Amino acid sequence: MSHILIVEDEQKLAQVLEQYLIREGYAVQCCYRGDSALDWLARNSTDLILLDLMLPGVDGLSLCRELRKTRTTPVIMTTARVEEIDRLLGLELGADDYICKPYSPREVVARVRAVLRRTQSLPEPENSEALRLEPDSNRVHLADASVELTAIEMRLLDTLIQRPGRIYSRDQLMDVVYPDQRVVSDRTIDSHIKNLRKKLQQLAPQQEFVRSVYGAGYKYEG
Repeated sequence: MSHILIVEDEQKLAQVLEQYLIREGYAVQCCYRGDSALDWLARNSTDLILLDLMLPGVDGLSLCRELRKTRTTPVIMTTARVEEIDRLLGLELGADDYICKPYSPREVVARVRAVLRRTQSLPEPENSEALRLEPDSNRVHLADASVELTAIEMRLLDTLIQRPGRIYSRDQLMDVVYPDQRVVSDRTIDSHIKNLRKKLQQLAPQQEFVRSVYGAGYKYEG
């Protein structure tokens, strides 16, 4: 059974999340202050932390910074603040995902499940549902089907697929796609991602391999 630590100063919200997660079979601990969460973590371990950005005692970013000195525990940050600088700072500190308030508890459960699946290195069955990249020919394969990408689309997909779950900002992806530092709009990345998604949908119409993270960028989910 996986253990989840919820660090959220809105007690009613924390208790709703606790109920949903327990219903899904998780063990749950709630802390309502950042400093009390640090005290609890000094004596206990957990498999994932749901961490609010704005907390009394110690704020979420400071708590994440302190946590990353000694642990690699997955962190999903929750916040009502949508400024991109906060999001990127959180990513640099090692947050694994973001959820914007207001959110659905079901969405939180789904994100928790996805992050744990990635980080716990559960054995994955050998199947034909994984994308296979062929950079020399700019083709991507899934089972017995394949589709041709542009060179830029291949570089984007290759970058995203190497770090599943990591969120890349548009600026970071532009550096990958245009190493010559040419001046282009960051919306150019959106256009390339849109085209890439259309091609991947030809291989798996029901699966979203590249997901948008509002205000932050894009990430790959296999």
